[in-house]
Amino acid sequence: MVGTRVVAQALAAGRRTIAVANDAEALDQLTVRHSAGLTTLFADIRSDGDAADLATRLRALPGPAPGSVIAAIRGAAGSQRVLDAPADFLRRRLDEDLLPHLSIARHLLPLLATQPRAGYVLVGGPGADHPWSGYGHHSIGASALRMLARVLHEEARTLPVRVQMLAVDSPVRCDANAAHARAQWPDVDAIADHALRLVDGAANADVALVRFPIGAAVRPPGLSDDLDVGPCAPTHSHQTDASALLRRLATAASPQESRS
Repeated sequence: MVGTRVVAQALAAGRRTIAVANDAEALDQLTVRHSAGLTTLFADIRSDGDAADLATRLRALPGPAPGSVIAAIRGAAGSQRVLDAPADFLRRRLDEDLLPHLSIARHLLPLLATQPRAGYVLVGGPGADHPWSGYGHHSIGASALRMLARVLHEEARTLPVRVQMLAVDSPVRCDANAAHARAQWPDVDAIADHALRLVDGAANADVALVRFPIGAAVRPPGLSDDLDVGPCAPTHSHQTDASALLRRLATAASPQESRS
């Protein structure tokens, strides 16, 4: 859902756009829908070799190298308890949801580094903060992907390429599920718009993890590993203690994460 809307918005803004997917029919539909400005590449990037081949094909395209990448990758969906599934079930989920992100980052980040102010955005799904009932495998993969994004954010500083994750903290609302989608679910077009703003450096440029919806509720301070709240200094009144704590909470969010 996210990828097709990113393509539509990028083309509407006059961007040269390359759509990559392992679904030939979906790529054909994109070509019919967008007659100009779009290049499509069929690629199955489940392995490091596949990602290397994709980077080679991108370098061979006419014109300058890409200046940004938005990676919205997810394997086959499915509901099952982790306890009821063999270990290979979880391994397959990581092979499809997590490791392709690492493979393409390894080979596309050096390609992006040839362009000024390059941006690379991973789009992640819900379930990373709390177990998602019936989708525990997705929760495990989403949590690992967020840490991978933070690691890539730090390591890519030497290239230099700005790497960030747009972490979508709930299911997504789109035309296909409009009949049963909840009102608070974020709209897919809003997600695509924010992903494009991130690769341009127009929003939250210095943080690794940007939560979406913007301002979404998260765990209270003190329960989140994304906050570093130290002990308050001794004070002489409860009112002073409360004021100091509020000031500390207002400034203590990790620079790796944005919620607003």
